[in-house]
Amino acid sequence: MKSSTLALVCLVMLAVPSRAQQDDVSMKIDVVAWGDEIKGLSVKPGSSKGTITALGFRYSKPVAYSGPVIMSIYQTGSAPAPAAPAVDFPAAGRIVPRNPFASESKNDPAPKPAPKQGLALELERRRQKDPSLVALAVLPGGACRRATVLLAAAEAGTFTAYVIDDDPSKLPVGHVRIHNLCPVPIAMRCNGQPVKQLNNRDAIIVPAIKDHLIYELAYQLGDEWKVQENNVIPVHPDEQAQMIILKSDHSYFLASDGSRSGFLQLLTLRRSPDSR
Repeated sequence: MKSSTLALVCLVMLAVPSRAQQDDVSMKIDVVAWGDEIKGLSVKPGSSKGTITALGFRYSKPVAYSGPVIMSIYQTGSAPAPAAPAVDFPAAGRIVPRNPFASESKNDPAPKPAPKQGLALELERRRQKDPSLVALAVLPGGACRRATVLLAAAEAGTFTAYVIDDDPSKLPVGHVRIHNLCPVPIAMRCNGQPVKQLNNRDAIIVPAIKDHLIYELAYQLGDEWKVQENNVIPVHPDEQAQMIILKSDHSYFLASDGSRSGFLQLLTLRRSPDSR
């Protein structure tokens, strides 16, 4: 896994909600690898049949899940260990991406790792009993019927989950949800409407106009804003669509000649009617 910023999506709930230990949910889940594909996954311990392969940056076959709000994800077989995480854990407990623009000096002392909190601590505790447990994901509660779980490599062969609530009431068909999962603020103008600024982890939902989304994308570096692109993407009136803005050096975003389209990368996930 080659991305230095895959962990931009590794931003999860830091405290395990008390209701999650009591409530059960039932929904379909799309598991997506934030990087190279991840094989041998399951939501049941010791399962070797019907395992899940999370494809890199794209949807695969959805998984039917019924169980606790905190979903346990296991890995079986001899799958290769994921790359080390590109993420800092500051003392406050908030997971933040490394700053790719900060200068690095060999004379600077190495930062001290902060103590684990929330789900990271809970995962470590549970793995003492079952090392095949590789991730915990806090799913949307209530009547949610669909969710996306993005899995990014963490430490010691584990993964961190970023969960998106895709219930049709939250993401209607014919709309695009735009996520900023890159380390800098971005600005989006969609279909000629006023510009909206999105900080890291912000998201907006935009309706398609005549089955298309026309957008302009800019990003902020220091005090300067830079325009990256103006473009159009098709949006089928009967599909859910997600546009994710990220910063990654993964080969998935390379053109056939080895070039990249811009400073930031864009990923579009589409859920067709027959997969809902």
